[in-house]
Amino acid sequence: MIPSGTAEKAKSHPLSRFAAPFAKSRAFPFLWLGNLVSFLGSSVTMVILPVLVYSLTGSTTTMGFVMAVYMLPNVIMLPVSGHIVDRYDRVKIMIAADIARFAIMIVICFLSLSDMLSIPLLYIFMAFYGMFDGLFRPAYAATQATVFTPDIRITANSLTQMSLQTIRLIGPTLGGLLITHMSAGVGFGLAAFTYLFSLVCLFYLRKALMSGRKDTAADASTGLPESPEAAAPASADWKADFKEGIAVLRSHPWLWITILTFSFFNICYAGVTSILVPWLFKVHHGWAPYIYGLAVTFSGAGAILAGLLYGLRHKWANRGIMAYGGVLISCISLFLLPFASHAAAAIALFAVEGFGLMIFGLIWEISLQELVPQEAFGRVASLDLLGSFALLPVGYILVGWLADLIGGTATIFIFTGLGIACAASVLCIPAIRKFQ
Repeated sequence: MIPSGTAEKAKSHPLSRFAAPFAKSRAFPFLWLGNLVSFLGSSVTMVILPVLVYSLTGSTTTMGFVMAVYMLPNVIMLPVSGHIVDRYDRVKIMIAADIARFAIMIVICFLSLSDMLSIPLLYIFMAFYGMFDGLFRPAYAATQATVFTPDIRITANSLTQMSLQTIRLIGPTLGGLLITHMSAGVGFGLAAFTYLFSLVCLFYLRKALMSGRKDTAADASTGLPESPEAAAPASADWKADFKEGIAVLRSHPWLWITILTFSFFNICYAGVTSILVPWLFKVHHGWAPYIYGLAVTFSGAGAILAGLLYGLRHKWANRGIMAYGGVLISCISLFLLPFASHAAAAIALFAVEGFGLMIFGLIWEISLQELVPQEAFGRVASLDLLGSFALLPVGYILVGWLADLIGGTATIFIFTGLGIACAASVLCIPAIRKFQ
């Protein structure tokens, strides 16, 4: 028998809070596990893809076009996907998107293994992949907001992000090892399998949510809506739904200012991390692919530390300063990256980058779930993603073109410097600086 004092100490231990989402929500384990495994496939793919493109072409411009072709259908899909997500079964939407993404990855796998994968074919498949990503992301965000009820919200978000970053400790290194010692096709095959596993988890997630809706007592305790369709607004016009989503954002300066800010900031940040950082490691320094995988892995380690620290407290003050302070730390780390001539120094900077970005990401996700009504979450999530992604195709092409024109290191300095200036400027706005 455990002494009562010992039991009370265990229950009050800060780390015990991370068990609450599993104990209080039947849906959380399936949403958490499915997303975790599919993220493993994505993290492997994002390491293999640039290495593959640079092996075929050696061109930053081509890599920029590959990422632009992926992002453009994603962006086009987002204004409509928010309307779809708020009107139809969100889990069914995720199931359909996972089936499509599995099919795309398995075809790329076979083409790569048979040496038939070319850049034009890669453009086509990445365009379809981006389109289904644009449908999946708002559906996942809205489902997450439903499952992450107020009593588990901070812990569930922290645990989810820590788990994803743990995968970053494995996925990128695994991707680097696969393409170094095996082939890109094997990596794409692994990504396809993870979408299949996610599909199984989504079926169980839907069953758990339906069971919760049928149980009146469970509805009262978890706050689950009767169904996504029941929570949908009366309007059937996607344009009207789009305007309603904008109205929700306008009522909260923290939301609309941050979305507008990241419309510009992501051009600087994503272009550097997706195009120039792989170039810096592989082409400029000539390091082996697993070094880049290790760097991304340590970025995940820094993010895990940030998630652990953030999840230990029930409430944080000065969240606006914390969030944009994290952005500044990440940008400064990337700005210093070209000065790191030794692999260990570059990997350490990546750890700091991951820490800062995780602080912002957690505060942003939790604030969305706190401020946005459930019935409008799909539309607001799609507007958030639209703001984040809308100009990325232009940014990818611009970064790739400028790097070919003036050099990769100079381009890194320019775009990370702009990111630093952007984050510092936003901190001067009282509504951001005083956000609690």
